[in-house]
Amino acid sequence: MMDFQLAWRNIWRNPRRTTVILIAVIMGVWSMIFLGALMRGVVAGMVKNGISTLTGHTQIQQTRYPDDPSVMHSIRDPQTVAAVLPKALPSGSHWTMRVRVNAVAANARHSSGVTLVGIDPDSEARVSFIGHSITSGKYLKAGEGNDILVGRALAEEFGTHLGQKLILMSQDTRGQIVSRAFRISGIFRAEMESTEKQFVFVMRRAAQQMLKMDGAVSEVSVVLPQYKHARQIAAALQARLAGEDLVVRPWQKALPLLTAYLDLYDNFILIWFVVVFIAMGFGIVNTTLMAVFERMREFGLLKALGMRPRRIVKGILIEALLLLLCGMAVGNLLGWLSCWALSFKGIDLSALAQGAEYAGMARVIFPLVLPRDIFSANGVILGLGLLVSLYPAIKAARFTPVEAMQHY
Repeated sequence: MMDFQLAWRNIWRNPRRTTVILIAVIMGVWSMIFLGALMRGVVAGMVKNGISTLTGHTQIQQTRYPDDPSVMHSIRDPQTVAAVLPKALPSGSHWTMRVRVNAVAANARHSSGVTLVGIDPDSEARVSFIGHSITSGKYLKAGEGNDILVGRALAEEFGTHLGQKLILMSQDTRGQIVSRAFRISGIFRAEMESTEKQFVFVMRRAAQQMLKMDGAVSEVSVVLPQYKHARQIAAALQARLAGEDLVVRPWQKALPLLTAYLDLYDNFILIWFVVVFIAMGFGIVNTTLMAVFERMREFGLLKALGMRPRRIVKGILIEALLLLLCGMAVGNLLGWLSCWALSFKGIDLSALAQGAEYAGMARVIFPLVLPRDIFSANGVILGLGLLVSLYPAIKAARFTPVEAMQHY
């Protein structure tokens, strides 16, 4: 206890120098936590957007469908899958069956390639974004087979609106080009403009009739209570469906680019922590070394009185520890407050929507604080901070009384 009391008094013998070190530590910890949380928030938004945009946590498809998503590669007997899901999925899971094929949407003046998605409205609303994204009109309802949902960007591009007709053309199971007129009953908005232009939604039964699928579906999408368990659940489903011409893919395989982003960000954040510390570490070493040279006569006198070098090293390391702990406490508090302040509205990137969309980012970023990032940031600061403080401490311990007496 006496060592800590002496160390606390020593670090405030020069308040200006101590304040400079504290500010460096505070800014370092704050930047690690706050900017790390923002980067995590970017990735979390990308994962959430990717999963909700018809991917789900796990997908069940015909074996050839992922490489060639045509109506020819459909699940012919979806009831086989439906019988397995309640037994294999954990409580709180949701799933839905879809028809999803490439198509062409056209009206009197425009045409564009789209993805035709046939859905069951009730189950789809619990699995993907479309159930809570309608901004104009109404959501699909059973019995309204000619209704269609289109994205806001597609409606603007086509110059159409609610109540207008839209013609969809695609290839059916017999290899024939078929078309059908639908009436726009709702307009949705998505996180990304490309999603609004890509997908159109109709009733699953209407899509099956149009494409002559006889009850077949393109895929089954599953949402789990915990997305981290997707690989294990996918493996269990694949085992139960062994012998069927089906493949079960967790979202990590369905979204390989996003999975690569996650791995990259984990490594990037650790590198970011080290870079911030290096910039801060030079300041700690320089300022501590200056303090050591100012107290050179004091250390020489202590050695002349019989103090062992290790006690001097211990004293300086305790001083460095107290400085680091004070800076870390304030830095953690500021980092938490910064994240809390942005947790309500986030950072709106709507003005940079095209650039954010190119990177796959959501329009609004909310910081995400992970406990492991907090421990990593504080561990890097504390561990490496004490390590770089060893040099000034050893330097002080090597002063001899004669050298100290010659220092003015």
